[in-house]
Amino acid sequence: QVHVVESGGGLVQAGGSLRLSCVVSARTLRFYTMGWFRQAPGKEREFVASIWWTSGATSYADSVKGRFTLSRDAAKNMVELQMNSLKPEDTAVYYCASGVQSTISVQSSRAYSFWGQGTQVTVSS
Repeated sequence: QVHVVESGGGLVQAGGSLRLSCVVSARTLRFYTMGWFRQAPGKEREFVASIWWTSGATSYADSVKGRFTLSRDAAKNMVELQMNSLKPEDTAVYYCASGVQSTISVQSSRAYSFWGQGTQVTVSS
């Protein structure tokens, strides 16, 4: 069983920064994809960013490109989402997810089998 645990959410003013962390309990994350999604009240869950564990290749939603950076720490089985220049529209519950690499697009929630409980990010104007 793979467990995913997020941390680092909170309240920040517009223009500020937050860093989200996600630790995965797995023997190895080789051939896994790690992703971040978010869900705002009344909206569907949407893709934010992903990283292929083996290669380190990243993918970002257009809405966060240039502001968010996703990285991995292999020694800790951890990924970190650095969020800069935050906007009120970034307010949402952020979920970390993990899944074995497949032909399913990394921007689809179907590509991920294991999800964390979510962490709240609130950006005030």
